[in-house]
Amino acid sequence: MTTELKEINEKVQKESILVAELKKELGTVIVGQEEMLERLLVALLGKGHVLIEGVPGLAKTLTINTLAQTIDAKFQRIQFTPDLLPADLTGTLVFNPKDGTYMVRKGPVFSNLVLADEINRAPAKVQSALLEAMQERQVTIGDETHRLPELFMVLATQNPIEQEGTYPLPEAQVDRFMLKVVVTYPRKEEERIILERMTDGAPPKPRRVADRERIFAAREVVSEIYVDDKVKNYILDLVFATREPEAHGLAKLKSLIRYGASPRATIFLTTAAKDFAFLQGRGFVTPEDVKSIGPDVLRHRVLVSYEAEAEDVTSEDVIKSVFETVEVP
Repeated sequence: MTTELKEINEKVQKESILVAELKKELGTVIVGQEEMLERLLVALLGKGHVLIEGVPGLAKTLTINTLAQTIDAKFQRIQFTPDLLPADLTGTLVFNPKDGTYMVRKGPVFSNLVLADEINRAPAKVQSALLEAMQERQVTIGDETHRLPELFMVLATQNPIEQEGTYPLPEAQVDRFMLKVVVTYPRKEEERIILERMTDGAPPKPRRVADRERIFAAREVVSEIYVDDKVKNYILDLVFATREPEAHGLAKLKSLIRYGASPRATIFLTTAAKDFAFLQGRGFVTPEDVKSIGPDVLRHRVLVSYEAEAEDVTSEDVIKSVFETVEVP
């Protein structure tokens, strides 16, 4: 191991104590859902946004609120509805009759962790306003542009069951989410703990275990994590296999994929793999890190064809085939 890599490892092991502290505190409120918690931490370290899909009642909102409390972040929940307006999200200009001027009243998006609950229930105008915040990390109100906080994450939820009164999210917006996490039901023994915890007296409340400065310090260390050229090539092979499947021994997928993953997938997959390595207390990325986090980065970026839909082939199936076929270095 080179001296430089040894130094990075030491930094990671020192800073990654934060991860254990956060997981422990989140576990005092949230039962199970380890994968969702892990993915939220990956996005937090990687300055990414997360799209969470799951049926109602799986503690999606509770998890995000709890995370905000543990890192002393400002949390804001916005319920997306068909009558929501862009100004309800970003803010607006308010007329001051005393001096005849307009003043800016900032909206709920000016927070650290923004929960866009049932995001697909709002129309295109609202989505475009959120898109600027997600990509540019700024908001335009009138003729002025306002920067959002340094710690800013959009955590959006979707209900996969009920589609009445919903709008499909623009593909350009979906591509801005670093991860799409699919949340499933808890196991029976976990639900027994939930039953007892939520019905016997007051539910537990988390305590603050970190502040924003500590998150920023961890992000600095994550940026130094080493990614070998072989791992970089593996990431590129995975992404290009979704665009040119026949060139990667996946000719059977050619008619099933309408659009492959964008270059943003390459960037996010590398960033997320570094974040995941940090969570494991390592200063370098392994192919296993890429395989572990890869499906969450790619599942919403691969669009299947009508032929695939007719054969009940989903993007999940396509991605599984890609990971099974592309050679691991």
